[in-house]
This record gives sequence, C-alpha cells and structure tokens, in this order.
Amino acid sequence: MKERSDVEFPMWRKKVDMSLLKKCETPIPNWVSKIWDIDDEYFLTTKKVLIKILFDKTEFEGHIIKRKKDNGYRLILKFEETLGDLLKDIFLMSYMRSIEAELQREIDKNKSYESVEKDIPFWEFLDIEMNTENKIFIFKAHYTVEPQFPELFRSLVDSASLKAVQAKAFKENKISIQKQDWRPRDGLKTEIGAQNVIYTLIDSVNKLIYVGEAKLLKNRLRPNSHPEIKDWNYYRYSQLPIELDPYRVDIERMLIRDMASIFSNNKDINSISLSDYKLVNKKIDS
Repeated sequence: MKERSDVEFPMWRKKVDMSLLKKCETPIPNWVSKIWDIDDEYFLTTKKVLIKILFDKTEFEGHIIKRKKDNGYRLILKFEETLGDLLKDIFLMSYMRSIEAELQREIDKNKSYESVEKDIPFWEFLDIEMNTENKIFIFKAHYTVEPQFPELFRSLVDSASLKAVQAKAFKENKISIQKQDWRPRDGLKTEIGAQNVIYTLIDSVNKLIYVGEAKLLKNRLRPNSHPEIKDWNYYRYSQLPIELDPYRVDIERMLIRDMASIFSNNKDINSISLSDYKLVNKKIDS
C-alpha cells in the first residue's frame, strides 16, 4: 500500500465496514475527536451539527450527531445516501461482504460481521481529513480491493436484484420498488435479474416511447417483440417487490394512462404535451 503525500489536515484512516455502507455513518473514536477538535463545548452541547463533506471534488451534506450510550455519549459522523451509494461503488468488495454477512446471519444468528471478515479476509480504507478551521471533511479512498470479475461486479452493484437482496439482508422492512436509470440497448446483454418489472423503452431518433410490464425483462425484450417501437435504443425499469406481483399489470395500465395524458398517443386521449415524443402503446385505458 503506497502511502499518501498529499495529506493537508488531521486525518483518520477508517477501515471500511458495515456502518459506512449500510447506515451511511461511522462512530468517531475519542482520540479522533480530539485531533479534529470536535470534543469542544459546541459539539458536546449540540445534538446535530451540519457539516460539509468533499469527495472527488463534489460537496455533500453531513452531520455530527451526539448519540447517547451507556456511560455517556459518542459522536457520529453521518452523511447523505448519495455519498453512501458512491462509496458502495468504490468499495465494492466490502459492500458485497457486508451483504454476505447479513445473509449468513439470517442462517446463524450468532454469526458476527467480524467473523465473516475473518472468513473473507481483506481490508479497504477511507481516509477522512478534517479542515478544523472551516469544519469541512475530506473523504478519499486510500485503498481498495479489485474484484476478480470487475465487469460482472459492476453490473451486479447497479442491478435491482442486488438492491432487493440488500433490502432483505439489511432488514429494510418496507415495500420497496427498486428504480433503475436509463441504459443503452446493449446493456440488456449484462442485465442481471430484472424480474417483476415495469419498463419503459424509448426510440430517441424517432421520438417514440413505450411502457410495458414483464415477469422477466430479458424474455420480454427478445428481438422483434415490440413492432411498435422496433428501433428502441434505451430502456429503464422499476422492479416491484413480490408483494406487488399480483398488481403488476394494473400498475402498468395506470402508468400507460398517465403517460397518455402528457404525450400524444394512438387513442386520441386528451394530453398536455410536455414533449415531442409519442406514446406508441396500442392498449390505453379510456
């Protein structure tokens, strides 16, 4: 591991763990509080202090939170989920291991994250500097472990299926719809999972848009399956939880009707045109 020569401010080299990737936070050790000068009266008497975090030249919002514990309190550095998602992408192996740990704990309640670390031994590090004068934190990934199959792992980390596994493993007890961004048509080759979905296709050249539903997206988007929009070049989808599986077609019908109200369409449904795209679905509810 090559040591950095560009450290400007008091720094804590934080081992990447589940608290960073699952909760978007980390407890601050007492010795770190002292070198960052955040053990003063202002931080100790204020429950939640707004801070700024710089990561890869982008500014994010965070907080220093005072949280009670048995023998007093501890300070927590907490940051927004957008930054947390970036850290999952960068510390991909630690992210995968944290999900593995939760899945193992489902089988064996006595299994700890630390024991999974021993079974799958590697470490990644995030350097956290603090500009004590301006109360600005600087995050920098110092050491990462390269995945053995990098393209597969990148496809996995962006997949709705992995997000659903994470929600289950981390016990996010809510009905959660996993939303995906637009991908080019070629992206379908590496699409993983994508079951029980509502999808959208666009033909950006001819300005066409189509909404559909599918039990399995890859099967539904087989060649020549959509003559209404045969030259579509981008797609996106939202993966529904299993609880909403019986309502997938109803949700699709609702979204098609909503789209017809803002795009020109084949049913002459009154629309307020927000775009020059045309909705090409043939079945649109009145």
